[in-house]
Amino acid sequence: MKSGPNRLRHAATLASLGLLAFGITPASAQLPVAESSTPADQRLAEALCEPDGAESSARTVPGKDIAAHPKSVNHVSPARARRIEAAKRATLRRKGLTNATVGNVTIPVHFHVITDGRGNGQLTNRQLTRQIDVLNATFGGRESGAAAETSFSFRMASVQRIENPRWFTRANSQMMHRTHRGGMDELNIWTVGFGYLGIAQFPWSGSKSSDGIRVHWDSFPGGSIENFNLGKTATHEAGHWLGLYHTFQGGCAGKGDYVEDTPAMRQPTSGCPQGKDTCLAEGLDPIHNYMDYSHDDCYNQFTPGQSERMSDTWLAYRAGG
Repeated sequence: MKSGPNRLRHAATLASLGLLAFGITPASAQLPVAESSTPADQRLAEALCEPDGAESSARTVPGKDIAAHPKSVNHVSPARARRIEAAKRATLRRKGLTNATVGNVTIPVHFHVITDGRGNGQLTNRQLTRQIDVLNATFGGRESGAAAETSFSFRMASVQRIENPRWFTRANSQMMHRTHRGGMDELNIWTVGFGYLGIAQFPWSGSKSSDGIRVHWDSFPGGSIENFNLGKTATHEAGHWLGLYHTFQGGCAGKGDYVEDTPAMRQPTSGCPQGKDTCLAEGLDPIHNYMDYSHDDCYNQFTPGQSERMSDTWLAYRAGG
């Protein structure tokens, strides 16, 4: 039985994401500055720090610590992970989908581009298109001969541009509730300038109106965050959105990330250290896996087991909206 951990890159408890496209009429919006932090936002902040029961994970931008939140936390305890797995199996049984397979799924993407009014956060149409290309290359298994071709591809569905300095840095739940589009089978991506590379909501937690991922705008292709500007933060967060844990989830013990073909690892990866091996179990640390914490240029694969887990999660929680 696999004993593995979970990758700590850029996700968290309740989050969302959006987009912009060629040939699609963009939606523009000028919304008022958000009010001060609400109790719901405070609960979210507390959840991000809570290792037991918080169904998400977050990673700070390199070199920028956020005092309220640890940089590296195993956000789902083994006990909670067992309960999540049992609930997912029960949901598949109830739907009669225990042995079902997923065909090719194209996920509409809604970009919500948040700017601060001072030039920060501006993403070009070309950058948004390139981000979709990165999602399709990474989920399509096109970066390595060892990579799995998953069932998922992505297309631009809409773009909303919002100037709101407070939302740009706080990226709170009010922002997500007021701007969310579509159902559970559509990916909302909010691009913001907070202290995290990204935050993602797992499919079994939170509300539909906050479902999606938040991603630092400077991690998009052509961004300025060194080692994290090839667009693979969005890949990592979309992996969480589809039910994947970090590859270092659980450390060297237990079921880890609940994927048999991602070798166990005790610690998240920094950089791209070839031969890294932090557990006695068979296999080197999966430093090239999108769900570790490696540099963008080190990433090149999801595994077949991860592809299967994403498909099961899709059927349980996202298929049909």
